[in-house]
Amino acid sequence: MEERMVSAEEQGLEDSLDQRVRPHRLKQYIGQENVKKNLQVFMEAAKMREECLDHVLLYGPPGLGKTTLAGIIATEMGVQMRTTSGPAIERPGDLAAILSGLEPGDVLFIDEIHRLNRMVEEVLYPAMEDFCLDIVIGKGPTARSVRLELPPFTLVGATTRAGMLSAPLRDRFGVLARLEYYTEDDLAVIVSRTAEIFETVIEEEAAVEIARRSRGTPRIANRLLRRVRDFAQVKGDGTITLKLAKSSLEELQVDRLGLDHIDHKLLYGMIEKFRGGPVGLETISATIGEEPDTIEDVYEPYLLQIGFIQRTPRGRVVSPACYEHFKMEVLE
Repeated sequence: MEERMVSAEEQGLEDSLDQRVRPHRLKQYIGQENVKKNLQVFMEAAKMREECLDHVLLYGPPGLGKTTLAGIIATEMGVQMRTTSGPAIERPGDLAAILSGLEPGDVLFIDEIHRLNRMVEEVLYPAMEDFCLDIVIGKGPTARSVRLELPPFTLVGATTRAGMLSAPLRDRFGVLARLEYYTEDDLAVIVSRTAEIFETVIEEEAAVEIARRSRGTPRIANRLLRRVRDFAQVKGDGTITLKLAKSSLEELQVDRLGLDHIDHKLLYGMIEKFRGGPVGLETISATIGEEPDTIEDVYEPYLLQIGFIQRTPRGRVVSPACYEHFKMEVLE
């Protein structure tokens, strides 16, 4: 097969497609109806008062659109968005540099905000409440505190673990919005919209099938669509039919509930090695070779949502629904 270099123009086209997949206006954002309705009111009120939108905390499982929603807030408010993440802000000076570079009304988006260290949080409190920075200059007896005024801004924080935020930080957010898993209907609309952007023909039943196996998560739905599109181009005529979607998803080891090979490995490991539990998170991690944080943040939320595992004081336990899915008898 002849090798071919990807041109800058082709790479630019792919990047452009990625940008088009992400909605930029609230009316384009599918799902999360309650969150959208409330945000619409809050943003309209802020614009009527010619003020910044109050600070917003978006929380929920990964892949539900928290980053996208932050960008939409900036677009709807007609301001720029500055993006960073909790682990990237190592020192108070890093945060001070970011805050001092904001323009009036800008949105500062901090992903994984629960991972901010406490020293950085201390600097963030007066910035959120009074739009000012308290900086200590010098050391020892000659040290003095200087207060710098900041332009009004909106902090949008995103986290998958709202419970890990300190109470003082959480209390400083005026708007708290939990993003829920998506329905199959909403995901099917998202899949069809993304396919249209990719100029890919997809049958309605195929879009529903991909949505059904997407774990209630738009990010996964779009990822599966991309891979099924590859199968359609290589093994078909480019059209995504229901038959091709099913066969492609089986090749990808994604079952009818959206469980992949890692989910199967996790659940089978608990059943076969620990008789369904209870078993601790660290033990599960060592058994399947995945980090505890990855299991807790990526895999467990959906398994808990569909009732396949339960958390107990003694550890994780596989539920009867899981045995039924795998056509196995419950171990006594």
